[in-house]
Amino acid sequence: MASIRHEIVIDASPEHIWDVLRDVGAVHRRLLPGRVTDTRIEGDQRFLTFPDGHVIRELIVAIDDEARRLAYSVVEGARPAIDHHHASFEVHPEGDRAGRLIWITDVLPHALAPEIRIRVERGAAEMKLAIEAAHR
Repeated sequence: MASIRHEIVIDASPEHIWDVLRDVGAVHRRLLPGRVTDTRIEGDQRFLTFPDGHVIRELIVAIDDEARRLAYSVVEGARPAIDHHHASFEVHPEGDRAGRLIWITDVLPHALAPEIRIRVERGAAEMKLAIEAAHR
């Protein structure tokens, strides 16, 4: 299984970063505005709607406030199609005023790893912008 790890420092308190990430029903407003147009929660499932109308269904596996860790899995609607997806976010302090977001994604088939890595890096950069803008 390909494992992609990406870390990015965000100029916001770890508490603020975690507050945004753990708000699993507000991805379209707080985490990826513009990239995601709607978020719907049904039990432990999250449905993300994109500007073209495409919907991805995710399973929220864990929200751990003490560890500041969110784990989720894409179970339907991935583009390109994947056999397996599991990812997690962790938030750690970085210096006195910033936080480090760690995003780990495991995916099959292995051949998709380069494309998924690009998406993770772009997504993390967009998250950083949204979180920092809201924190100011």
